[in-house]
Amino acid sequence: MRRWRMRWWLPPLVLVALFGWGIWSVGGRLTAATNAAVPPLPAPAQVVRIASDPGITLAASYWPAPPKAPAVLLLHGNGGNRDNLTPLATWLSAQGYGVLAIDFRGHGASTPAIKSFGLTESADAHAALAWLKARHPGSATAAIGISLGGAAALLGPRGPLPVDALVLEGVYPDIRHAIYNRVASVGGKGMAAVIEPLLSVQALPRYGVWPSAISPVTAARQVRVPVLVVGGGADVFTPPAETRALFDALHRNGELTFLPGASHGMIVAANDTDPLRARIGAFLERYLRRKA
Repeated sequence: MRRWRMRWWLPPLVLVALFGWGIWSVGGRLTAATNAAVPPLPAPAQVVRIASDPGITLAASYWPAPPKAPAVLLLHGNGGNRDNLTPLATWLSAQGYGVLAIDFRGHGASTPAIKSFGLTESADAHAALAWLKARHPGSATAAIGISLGGAAALLGPRGPLPVDALVLEGVYPDIRHAIYNRVASVGGKGMAAVIEPLLSVQALPRYGVWPSAISPVTAARQVRVPVLVVGGGADVFTPPAETRALFDALHRNGELTFLPGASHGMIVAANDTDPLRARIGAFLERYLRRKA
């Protein structure tokens, strides 16, 4: 009888173990480094290297400007790299800004490392901003962060970046919503309700924090500088309601705009269009040029 009971329980235990291994493997794929070659850029852009956390070196592109000119830090999205923001950087440089675009750890030509959706990448954002401020001492600075980049501008033990203005595009409210929405877009709400907690809780063994620590909407409450929040009108990964919640957490200090019909993936490309550039240009003019 005892052997029969053990045999009866064995198949379910094997299934549970296989399911757990599968979920852990999915988390591993989602957090794996996606380093890639970045095409060389013509002058005046310069390739630079910036030290971040111990063992982490960032690759970056810098478009120089006079030391007293205002400066803008560009932070790319998950799975991308600084090359995605080259058109925006070139345009900003032509407007007279010093511009720095980085590859986060685990991206582009930076040190390979696991991704944390903005948590550890926040150290990269702070290191890059310090480098940029050293070349523009006393000048007004801004950061433009897209999705992961926007989360990195807010998260981490050091808090939001100490800039004079922020542009946040397609930034998720917290890691649980981010995972839920992405799973639901593929497998529906039922699957998302089951899978999301199992993926979210992996923050504890992978990063040493509970999922609640990966919450841009919570970190946003510390921000006191003007912010331009940009959302996609058709973004199912970060729906408009969640973008509005982020704006509300920012004490409604700044501006909120939606790109009609834009999905999450279309937000990067929107930076190369006249309407969004005009909005960003006017925002930076208002909060950086006037301070200069």
